Amino acid sequence: MFDHAFSPISGRAAPAQHYLDAFWDAVGGRPDQLAHIAVGGSGALPAVFAVTDFAAAAVGAAGLAVAELLELATGSMPRVVVDRRLASFWFGSSLRPQGWTLPPLWDAVAGDYQAADGWIRLHTNAPHHREAALAVLGAAADRTAVARAVAGWRASDLEAAVVERDGCAAAMHTLRQWAEHPQGRAAAAEPLLHRSGGGRMALPRWRVRRERPLSGVRVLDLTRVLAGPVATRFLAGFGAQVLRIDPLGWEEPGIVPEVVLGKRCARLDLRNPAERGQLERLLAETDVLVHGYRPHALARLGLDAARRRELNPALIDVSLDAYGWSGPWSGRRGFDSLVQMSSGIADAGMRASGGERPVPLPNQALDHATGYLLAAAAIRGLTQRLASGEGGSARASLARTAKLLAECANPQDTAALAAESRDDLAEPLENTGWGPARRIQPPMSIAGTPMHWDYPAGALGSSAAEWL
Repeated sequence: MFDHAFSPISGRAAPAQHYLDAFWDAVGGRPDQLAHIAVGGSGALPAVFAVTDFAAAAVGAAGLAVAELLELATGSMPRVVVDRRLASFWFGSSLRPQGWTLPPLWDAVAGDYQAADGWIRLHTNAPHHREAALAVLGAAADRTAVARAVAGWRASDLEAAVVERDGCAAAMHTLRQWAEHPQGRAAAAEPLLHRSGGGRMALPRWRVRRERPLSGVRVLDLTRVLAGPVATRFLAGFGAQVLRIDPLGWEEPGIVPEVVLGKRCARLDLRNPAERGQLERLLAETDVLVHGYRPHALARLGLDAARRRELNPALIDVSLDAYGWSGPWSGRRGFDSLVQMSSGIADAGMRASGGERPVPLPNQALDHATGYLLAAAAIRGLTQRLASGEGGSARASLARTAKLLAECANPQDTAALAAESRDDLAEPLENTGWGPARRIQPPMSIAGTPMHWDYPAGALGSSAAEWL
């Protein structure tokens, strides 16, 4: 049963229902199971598309997957309740430092720039991406110098040049232009989630418990900003043992405290044969692998899909990329903010606001929604594994998630979300590796199955690369 947010509007499903139907169908859920979810609250984030409905639906699909797993284990499917307001907050940031501040989310050069014929976004948070963009532009790491250099380029030419140098950039398209673009067409033709079965072996060693249904499940996290870490954070919230592996020297200072909640974080140099062997040993004992490497990166390390399946026939192998798994950009580096530019979302925001520069979504909704979709796929994989011993794989992309979001405009008569208050913060204090913090209350509840995390957020590389 649903509240007003899911009621029919003008002869079609409200945005939240439309999105929930799409997410649940993508992971292979049964339509009748949707009767076990409700969404409470009112209001919406200001955006050209229905971002709050999108957030509520994505969180709800992941919660429904947990409920289905509990049904298999206990014989009854509990009710899932999503708070659309809290879900909206979690799509931004859940962490509230107490007495300290997070580093800036964006590098000083990153942002939108006016080219000779339109807008382009440079993503320069990683040092090697910043160096690539500055080398192409012949500019110093100064916004004024970069803006002056960008103005002399056509947006599409600069995008191609930065990408050719292994950097990250995206020229702004309209929705129509993206629909006609070869990569836009390719991404639109893909399913929201690619799913396939895997090998078979003995039933899992873990047992589903009502209070912590994922306790004993081992999740190997080979992801970075932002969708993959969101997925594994959700799994940790229901008891999964999540081990995140990063290369030596890699840092994400503005985002790590947000996304490593509940995880142990280790480092391995996968160019070193001994440490790559350690990853293989971990992988052989893994229940769920979540990875966000570009499609051929693991293959170059000798860990392509066939090798992963050989090491672990019942592995649940979950992955994502930016622009889709087919088409001319299928291997291109990308991030949420870039896909918003490429896919027409930022242009649609600009047009709706009457402004003259790109207007992105109020948060990185593509990343977050894809993360919860991946979490739902992983949990449904665990349900299948529990039922039959069979593994499987699932693949999603930010570009395909963007197509789903753009199918529903934000209802014009929706009030703004109520402002955050102290009552929205969970107890107790979280002693992170950077200082004390509070978290926003979980955005979803399941009766008898609280969502909570066993570890506070800690620094990358603070744990050993081994299962407990």
